[in-house]
Formats: sequence, structure tokens, C-alpha cells
Amino acid sequence: MNSESEPHSPEHLDLVFLYALQTLPSNDVSVAEAQIAGCGECRQEFETLRPLIGAFVSWPTDVLRPSESLWSRLAQRIATETGTTPLLPPPPSPAGPEWEEAAPGISCKILATDTEKNRVSMLVRLAPGTDYPAHRHAGVEELHLLHGELMIDDKTLYPGDYIRSEPDSVDHRVWSETGCTCILLTSTKDKIL
Repeated sequence: MNSESEPHSPEHLDLVFLYALQTLPSNDVSVAEAQIAGCGECRQEFETLRPLIGAFVSWPTDVLRPSESLWSRLAQRIATETGTTPLLPPPPSPAGPEWEEAAPGISCKILATDTEKNRVSMLVRLAPGTDYPAHRHAGVEELHLLHGELMIDDKTLYPGDYIRSEPDSVDHRVWSETGCTCILLTSTKDKIL
């Protein structure tokens, strides 16, 4: 928050939190979107929340999103007890980024791009038996393997493994016999050799 902006009330930021959680009534969604678009602090808070909420993907769906019939029964009971109108279920999640085929057997889903720092974060999938071309890192590269096995030169990575490559280092051979999925944070200026 800069010195020119005034502190937000708890209700002001609550709107951002509820929007990020996709729990706002449908008639409040446009209000929240306008608030986030017009307020730097709200945008920063929303961007901070996105990866945390994204981690909920591994939670059972019934914990995060009750079925429509359960939602209706809960909303009706709450409305009866509070004397308010029943809350409609949240709108469906907006479509996320799509997977794109970067090369045969290699698919990417861009999560975020920082054009000022020439950085990108993405999900990368290699099909079984796929090789990624040798490349030189223009900046720090961080890779976290989510699924499958990935070989980078003489190292074998397994799910949960992390590897960091320094600027100007080279990966001579990157391949997966099993197929794999990883999160990759890297420079957009890497050079294919």
C-alpha cells in the first residue's frame, strides 16, 4: 500500500477474498471485479491468494464445493434461520489457461508471465519417450516434478523433487521415459542449442 492510499476496511478486502474463493453471490461478482481492477492493493491481495487457492485442487471436491442439492438445502436453512434470502451457488469457475502443444510430445500451460523480468511460470508435460532439446539457461530455472520421472543429464528426478539451474548453465539432455508433469519457472530468453 502506498502512502497516498487509505487503509481498506476488513469488508473491502473480504470482498476480494470471497471473490478469489469463488463464493460470492452472482450479483456481487461484477462489483468485486471492478474493485480489483481499480485498486492496486486489491489486485496484489488477489494475486497473492491465487496460488494458495490453487493448492486446494488436491482437496476432495465435496469438501470445497458441496453438491447443488446440498448447497440449496444449506442456503435455505441459513436463510430461514437468519431471515435473509437464500444464497445462490457460486458461478462456475472461469476457464483456466489451455494446454498448448509446444513441440511433439511436449505440452505447456502458461500460469504467469513477467515481461519486465523475462520470466514465465508454467506447467509442462512430456509424453512418454519424449526428449526436450538441449538448452542454455538465460536466467535461474526452477523445476518441481509433480508426476512421472524426468532425467536431466545424469540426474533422475521423481515426484516431489526440485532442481535449480543457474544462469548460463546447460541442460544437454532432458527426457522422460514414463512421461511427466512439472512446474517450471524459467527465463523466456533460454537458448535452444
